[in-house]
Amino acid sequence: MGKGAVKKAELQNTVVLKDEENVGVIQIADDVVAMIASLAATEVEGVSAMFGNITNELMSKVGVKKLTKGVRVNVADGNVTVDLAVTMEYGYHIPATCQRVQAKVKAAIENMTGLTCTDVNIRIAEVRVK
Repeated sequence: MGKGAVKKAELQNTVVLKDEENVGVIQIADDVVAMIASLAATEVEGVSAMFGNITNELMSKVGVKKLTKGVRVNVADGNVTVDLAVTMEYGYHIPATCQRVQAKVKAAIENMTGLTCTDVNIRIAEVRVK
């Protein structure tokens, strides 16, 4: 694989956050944005996990692919759209909990990346009974 092919592969599924001629380029991978969304969503009380994912206690022992399961992000022109499939805990008010997830995910992405989060779409995929 030539040098150009490697550079093209590196740029795939990334967004340029900052490109200054004298300093360099800052890029962020879509998987990192998805990880931010996943971690923010699971911090909300009432969200058990991302659908098909694991709980926060085990997150430190697994790789990025496991952390981002149940999350899909689309980054275009500095705007982020997030689709989450979550597992809720039984007994929580779904609309209120989802509003907290949307606010938390939006704030986390915007504060950490500087990108604008336009949509946080949530699908309740499962309800977990303790």
